[in-house]
Amino acid sequence: MTVTDRIVLDPFGADVHGESARLRALGPIVPVELPGGIPAWAPTGYDTLKALILDPQVSKDPRRHWRQWPELGEHPSWGWILGWVGVVNMLSTYGADHARLRKLVAPSFTHRRTESLRERVEAITGELLDSLEERAGNGGAVDLKAEFAHPLPMRIICELFGVPEELRGATGRLIAAIMDTSDPSPEHAAFVQEQIGTVLGSLIAHKSEHPGDDMTTELIRVRDEEGDRLSDEELLYTLLLVIGAGFETTVNLIGNAVVALLRRPEQLAAVRRGEIGWDAVVDETLRLYPSIATLPLRFAVSDLKVGDVTIPAGDAIITTYAAANVDPVRYGPDAETFDAARAADDHLAFGIGVHRCIGSPLARMEALTALPALFDRFPGLRLEDAEGELRQVSSFIASGWQEIPVRLRG
Repeated sequence: MTVTDRIVLDPFGADVHGESARLRALGPIVPVELPGGIPAWAPTGYDTLKALILDPQVSKDPRRHWRQWPELGEHPSWGWILGWVGVVNMLSTYGADHARLRKLVAPSFTHRRTESLRERVEAITGELLDSLEERAGNGGAVDLKAEFAHPLPMRIICELFGVPEELRGATGRLIAAIMDTSDPSPEHAAFVQEQIGTVLGSLIAHKSEHPGDDMTTELIRVRDEEGDRLSDEELLYTLLLVIGAGFETTVNLIGNAVVALLRRPEQLAAVRRGEIGWDAVVDETLRLYPSIATLPLRFAVSDLKVGDVTIPAGDAIITTYAAANVDPVRYGPDAETFDAARAADDHLAFGIGVHRCIGSPLARMEALTALPALFDRFPGLRLEDAEGELRQVSSFIASGWQEIPVRLRG
């Protein structure tokens, strides 16, 4: 196929695995069209994606390496991508700039810092389960995402970065708006950009006046005392990245794992008997249902050869974690089957190389605390409608459920 035959990706992400299979049948890398008509290339297999991620000739800096960056303003329907590439943080930098910004954020997510949060994660988990226990007596359905999977990582990341209570709701809505790729309209893009400045600008102003023992205060200090290391723009967008990625992806990890087990009672029973560990459950959830299914954008620094295809320098590439993680060449003919006994800890859900997710240890710790505690507290937990279809979030980027209605007692 030629680049004129681009495959239009579903902006709602309704069937990521089906879409991945159709693209894989066309070759190792396929020309696609993102919401709003943005042209890009989609790797379809594990080895292809891994090689591109690790290739130093693949950049994440649009200002330096995306040929179409200068014409972004000519395409009003491309404005939604600004929340991903029109920012200056670890997600959109390359080389020395990326290393500098990552070094500033790394202290938030060291092993020691993560372990210091364990007691707090356990305490919040207990509080949320107690609240659910009170609801269980009423016998009605509960949205497990809203009541458990969302508030746990949200409260942890907000405490870590000192987000005051009055800004937490707006912060959650901002991240949800960025993840929503179903609306490429200029109005939606403008709303997101306005909210970034308003919500995170308010956080920076609040912590400037009320400093504390949190990472926002520390980043403000770096900006003010060592201004050559962190600009105002970098501060704003670094907070956007670490706060957003620090809770939204864990929300989906917890929710996806719960749904996967409730839909497969035989595997849940094996977990309860100790035949399958919770680490394996988390890894299989991340493999088959990665919280971030597809991430925009990376860019070819020079012409890249992938099989018989040449990606011209300056072209955009999407990072197709969901497609790579169900590649039958890597995981066999049952790659699209959830099997917690698979022990596939080589998945790419957290990335690989210099851009590997810096918060992955915290996400794992939260999930490994929340999941066994939930299933221990409510052994009769079941989906409200086991045969019904849950609604996927409206995004080809995020992979998760809009709601998870459950009955806490069998």
